[in-house]
Amino acid sequence: MNKTIIPEGYTPPLDVYDTQKAISFIKRTFQDRLAEALHLKRVSAPLFVTEASGLNDNLSGRERPVTFDIPAVGAMGQVVHSLAKWKRQALKEYRFYVGRGLYTDMNAIRRDEELDNIHSIYVDQWDWEKVITREERTVDTLIDIARRIVNVTVDTLDLLRVDFPQIKTRLCRELTVIDSQALLDLYPDKTPKEREYLFTKEHKTVLIIGIGKKLSNGEPHDTRAPDYDDWDMNGDILFYDEVLDIALEISSMGVRVDEVSLDRQLTLSGCDDRRSLPFHRALLAGELPLTVGGGIGQSRLCMLMMGCAHIGEVQSSIWDAETLRLCREGGIPLL
Repeated sequence: MNKTIIPEGYTPPLDVYDTQKAISFIKRTFQDRLAEALHLKRVSAPLFVTEASGLNDNLSGRERPVTFDIPAVGAMGQVVHSLAKWKRQALKEYRFYVGRGLYTDMNAIRRDEELDNIHSIYVDQWDWEKVITREERTVDTLIDIARRIVNVTVDTLDLLRVDFPQIKTRLCRELTVIDSQALLDLYPDKTPKEREYLFTKEHKTVLIIGIGKKLSNGEPHDTRAPDYDDWDMNGDILFYDEVLDIALEISSMGVRVDEVSLDRQLTLSGCDDRRSLPFHRALLAGELPLTVGGGIGQSRLCMLMMGCAHIGEVQSSIWDAETLRLCREGGIPLL
């Protein structure tokens, strides 16, 4: 069943030429301001890693990475799902110190993604990571950084609307924070996505904390790999998207696991086999820096700010025939 939403009376906010100009403006402005707000330096990042390294993000564990053989190396390569683990290793190798971090353009292929207005098999995001002290491994650190990201987002939108006054999007600067257990308590008879929608529609800009841990109903709010975020100190930033009438997640972030929380989460998730991988061995031995990090969706941020109805309006990807037909008939121009 196709999940594409065609908003009633939708008209693209910009033509294709101005859309490209706006995308360029958003990406340049946002990343420069993000780097300043979080004290980050841009670095180059891999499109693929070796299968044996354990550096690829396993996401929920169900997604299949795009895998290929590399005859010249004698190893199997995988297109990254994200750079959650690679960034932490890079911070050590590049000799970043406490309070400083890196960001990079992350491009990925998620072949098993279900396609709709906000999901594509092509993923583009800013991946960022910074070194922190053990004393900074707190929820307060997470919230402070989330507020900085929200401020950068709203500032970028304000500047965008100066150059493109036809864009009518408004975003709320005030961030409302709620734990996933408190969200369940608030809406006990709703699904996780229904809870997100109801809470975000009311509060507009939201940080939901505690993604991956089991709640009182025996289920996590959402799945999260056990080997990068600490499930007690991570979260998702969501904005209310008026065009689609949805809660739109634009960032997943978290204080990263240390040797103690990694040990616990590998056991809880039944992933003890990963302990033998190079990345996990180094982390369990305390050889990697303590960090906080996350990813911010580039295409999602562009469609949100510009008021687009489909992610295909701001990125070039592959879509099924039914999606192409619905968008064509609904006046949604896919790149």
